[in-house]
Amino acid sequence: MDDASPVGTLAAERPETGSLVALENALARDGYAIARGAPFPPDFADFWNDLPLDTFMADGGRYRRRRYATFALEGDTITPRPAEPHYQSLSYNPLNGGIARHFAPFAPEAAAHPCLLALLRDAGALFAPGACWHVEAHQFRIMAGSENAGLPTPEGLHRDGVDRVLVQLVARRNVASGITRITDLEGRTLDRTTLTVPGDLYLLDDRRVMHEVSPVRPEDPAWPGWRDVLVVTFRRRD
Repeated sequence: MDDASPVGTLAAERPETGSLVALENALARDGYAIARGAPFPPDFADFWNDLPLDTFMADGGRYRRRRYATFALEGDTITPRPAEPHYQSLSYNPLNGGIARHFAPFAPEAAAHPCLLALLRDAGALFAPGACWHVEAHQFRIMAGSENAGLPTPEGLHRDGVDRVLVQLVARRNVASGITRITDLEGRTLDRTTLTVPGDLYLLDDRRVMHEVSPVRPEDPAWPGWRDVLVVTFRRRD
């Protein structure tokens, strides 16, 4: 792995931050990094067309579809873990936390897809080469209609209760907004970014920053819209 050039899906949005070293430096300095990765291939992105409704929305919303998978990552070795519920405490997720949420798993072909495995390896190498990580991956589709906005982060400004977070855009169709705001732990804005091109991503040091995403609405209200993202969280196990 050459630290002097973009690796795998992690290439930079700004030319001066086009390397693993630059991304690592941005995370260390700022607690976040905004980057441009390679778009996911169609055979992987198509898995977002088969996501069941999230039935655990305490706000009663029917705008989110999702699947969930967990992995153990140690160096370059990735081991899928048996199905398990997703849990967040109310202190991290005051809307939907405090209960074990059982989500549909990734399709086996999605969980084993080479581009997903490459992304996990690249991220692990960026965060701490050779470390052991508990990895949770989420496929999200946030839907927007003419009468109802879709809420990418219905819990509002938050942390996820992990060490690192990666959010990568898979697709946007007929939606406006979806602006990510990154803040310090006191809620002071550090940056704003909008994932607009498939492959756009941001990386967060969840111990140092919080984040939220503004609602999405259809650009053309005559048609539905959606925003597809892959969210991956990393928690150190050693």
